[in-house]
Amino acid sequence: MDFELKTLGVEGAANERCDALLVLLDEGFKAGTDPLSKIAADAIKAKGFDTKPGKTLQAWRPPGVTAARVLLLGCGDGSPRRIHSAVHGAVASLRTAGIRRMAICLPPSSDDGRAVRAAVAAAAEASYVFVSTKSKPEPSEIEKVVIGCADAALARSDFQAARGAALGIELARELGNLPPNRATPTRLGEEAKRLAKTGGFQCEVLGPKEVARLGMGSFMAVAQGSEEPLRFIVLKYHGAAAGEAPVVLVGKGITFDSGGISIKPAPEMDEMKFDMGGAASVLGTFRALAELKPRINVVGLIPACENLPSGRAFKPGDVVTSLSGQTIEVLNTDAEGRLILCDALTYAERFKPRAVVDIATLTGACVIALGAVRSGLFSTDDELAEALSQAGELALDPCWRMPLDDEYGEGLKTNFADVANVAGRPAGAVTAAKFLQRFAGSYRWAHLDIAGTAWKGGAAKGSTGRPVGLLVQYLLSQEQAPRSVSRRGAKAEPAPRKRTRAGVRAQ
Repeated sequence: MDFELKTLGVEGAANERCDALLVLLDEGFKAGTDPLSKIAADAIKAKGFDTKPGKTLQAWRPPGVTAARVLLLGCGDGSPRRIHSAVHGAVASLRTAGIRRMAICLPPSSDDGRAVRAAVAAAAEASYVFVSTKSKPEPSEIEKVVIGCADAALARSDFQAARGAALGIELARELGNLPPNRATPTRLGEEAKRLAKTGGFQCEVLGPKEVARLGMGSFMAVAQGSEEPLRFIVLKYHGAAAGEAPVVLVGKGITFDSGGISIKPAPEMDEMKFDMGGAASVLGTFRALAELKPRINVVGLIPACENLPSGRAFKPGDVVTSLSGQTIEVLNTDAEGRLILCDALTYAERFKPRAVVDIATLTGACVIALGAVRSGLFSTDDELAEALSQAGELALDPCWRMPLDDEYGEGLKTNFADVANVAGRPAGAVTAAKFLQRFAGSYRWAHLDIAGTAWKGGAAKGSTGRPVGLLVQYLLSQEQAPRSVSRRGAKAEPAPRKRTRAGVRAQ
């Protein structure tokens, strides 16, 4: 599906050639003399329509209007969230209604840039249909969406950002929705290479032998129970000078998580194919970078493997040695995401990054804390946390900052290794972040726990593509930010520095 932006108000919308015309009316609507205004005014007077959120009026070939189908949509105060909700509902109802070309006319009183972003995001999200594994696919029939606003020139940059993010979100959803027998670690590596070739990136995909030579003992331990070989994917986008420090994105790529020896209950275990949501979001973000080409350097790191029980699988009580040299006692094999991420976080040091953001469907505890509305945000740097929070709000992909008090790390102490991989049920999302913090002490770091936001269950089951929107907006905001690498607030758990086989020094 393609998007087009044009200057278009209610007066001109009546002449817009399209199969369906969506006209959003906010509570400040004032009727003019054009055909659409008259329809709306008559309907409001007769109490057949209201500009309150959720109100809709549909008309077929109304007089004086070129479009065959017209939908008047109430959007309340005209805020981005109200616009997103109205557009999403309308587009979802029309995606298989024979509509090829659609036009969306935004309220003239709305903030053009943010309203355009909301409309593009909603239309893309609502029109998406997963058909890759269906024998008789019924894809969305919508081919083009025209976004009309009061001043297209002013909203152009927001439109481009939203369009690029939409492409990335679509890729992340597609990868996330693939069944685990298709979305294997090998497949993720192939997708990364394909994306790099078309987008002009650098890509390196490491296998078990290369990962062993690096000394990623924690990552290898998780992968050893599966017959599917692990993959460690390294993507590099160069949009700025070679000497400029990159932002590093680290995505958890557990392509199926059974829990391992600490096996999960059978109900809803199929949803553990979504446990590679962090990896999918990194690949989706790189898809957006290919489209937007911001002047910034970005590195993507994806440790990908399966977590399965077998005679070779790692066990509760095992002690593994991470790339940093720190030893880890495995108390629960279902807390595997942090075990693959910690080695990737250590690997990230070699890029001397300006910031590192890891993205992971990490803990059920975060779902309990925040539900499906906001992703959990943990950071050792106030400036980085604020930038990510603002990006999430602008992209309608919000997060919420969670604590990282030192006291939360007490439960990770063990008599048998430097650190345990779990600390009990209380504050489980926080203690998981405290574990990762130990491996991110040499740079500005943030962790996004997307366990509640990466996918939906029930009748709407499927990947959401989050937090691609947040990540894309954050990277765009960093395009003009100072290039120096700040260590302000970067504080990690104390641990002795050790040299690993790969020669990497880390805490």
